Amino acid sequence: MSPQRQSPDADVLIVGAGPTGLVLAFWLTRLGVRVRVIDKAPEPGTTSRAVGVQARTLELYRQIGIADEVVERGLKMQTANLWTAGTRAARVVLGDIGAGFSPYPYVLVFPQDEHEQMLIEHLAEVGVHVERRTELVGFEDTDRVHARLKRPDGSEEACTAAYITGCDGTHSTVRDTLQVGFPGGTYAHLFYVADVDAGGPVMNGEIHVALDTTDFLLVFPLKGKGRARLIGTVREEFEHQHENLSWNDVSQQVIRWMRIDVGHVHWFSTYHVHHRVADHFRRGHAFIAGDAAHVHSPVGGQGMNTGIGDAANLAWKLAAVLHGRANAAVLDSYESERIAFANRLVATTDQVFTGVTSRGAIARHVRLDIVPRVLPALFRIPAVRRFMFRTVSQTAVNYRHSSLSEGSAGDVHGGDRLPWVHPIHGVDGDNFSPLTSLDWQVHVYGEVAPEIREMCRARRLKLHVFPWRSEITATGLLRDAVYLVRPDGYVALADREGRATAITSYLDAHGFQS
Repeated sequence: MSPQRQSPDADVLIVGAGPTGLVLAFWLTRLGVRVRVIDKAPEPGTTSRAVGVQARTLELYRQIGIADEVVERGLKMQTANLWTAGTRAARVVLGDIGAGFSPYPYVLVFPQDEHEQMLIEHLAEVGVHVERRTELVGFEDTDRVHARLKRPDGSEEACTAAYITGCDGTHSTVRDTLQVGFPGGTYAHLFYVADVDAGGPVMNGEIHVALDTTDFLLVFPLKGKGRARLIGTVREEFEHQHENLSWNDVSQQVIRWMRIDVGHVHWFSTYHVHHRVADHFRRGHAFIAGDAAHVHSPVGGQGMNTGIGDAANLAWKLAAVLHGRANAAVLDSYESERIAFANRLVATTDQVFTGVTSRGAIARHVRLDIVPRVLPALFRIPAVRRFMFRTVSQTAVNYRHSSLSEGSAGDVHGGDRLPWVHPIHGVDGDNFSPLTSLDWQVHVYGEVAPEIREMCRARRLKLHVFPWRSEITATGLLRDAVYLVRPDGYVALADREGRATAITSYLDAHGFQS
């Protein structure tokens, strides 16, 4: 039985049903916002490049109740290996590399196609169904968004929404309609991605990164014996050919010296890697997110996770404005917060990716001689392991520069992700448990002043007081300080004096209401 067709009018029209659009729809629905999700593809993707789900994404998923399922369906990575010229040059034990920083202190592999299907199923449970073979023709932005949609039968339909969000990929119709620039470039190499059944010594459930003079290969294990995702380069003579390529056209040198015996290729695709960031993420009532706003190399497994971060950032702000609980000006902070991170990310991944793929003599020397010698030693240093986890996991992403971020207390500034405080032994819950409310809240670690309790009652703010323990000092939180936490788990205001007036002044200045 086909799902009942949704009302053509919605609070938010979401164009694109990849992970970014689906997560945006889920968050908005949880926040009581009516959404409509369209996608011109006839069915969900059955192939994908993204495999890594970072800790920050799992933290955001915990807020909407799906983190445990993702962890259960995914595969925790315990070890990564670096190979050069046919020899294993380094073996790095990842384990719970982020222990103490996050309730998800590991690297998780969960393929994007399975990921999307899970999100679609959860959306269907709350009555939201992706409208397939439905294409955005164009839209006008007046006091509301007036969109023209092309239905599966070829007819056109008018749709009115308060806002529109383009989660429609690198060739975004929403971005093109807004005439927003998408500067950047494209790497010369043509890459492939393939899901395979294979045998050999490296099919051992670990990550393998293989570097050679002109080639590289990434091996990501998948659930199921002998299953893996391979990412590498096609043979040099085919770099300018984009169609009709097959597994037989990939560069085989690294595969041979790693002794990977591919028995069956489930699917195979080629692609060029781009590095681009849109000039703007918002104009009027229209927004762009995910690959429509930024694309970069696959270094560090950041792409899909960055789009999901966009979705969580935008969702609570749209909901607050639509429900009359914030000034519309709060929507300006979406672009300033997310575009800054996107620009830093693209610049960083570009440098690393160029080093990995460059055919220049200096780059070859660095990746084949220097990196294998230095990397294992660096990963034995606890401070380096912490830095790497915080960077790759996106738990270090902050919005300190944002107009919504104020104050500091201890080492925690307004705009920082709320530090995780692990639960006391034998006591249920940690300081992230209250974040499932998706609402503003006040945290105090230690003693709370009576005026804070009274202010929270008057403003209908949830107050969470956590007993002080000496180990909390390591998180950067300050004893008896007050932290006003946003719906997405970031600190909006940190006040070392624990003053109620600091919170009321902040809320009034931005028009936030509980």
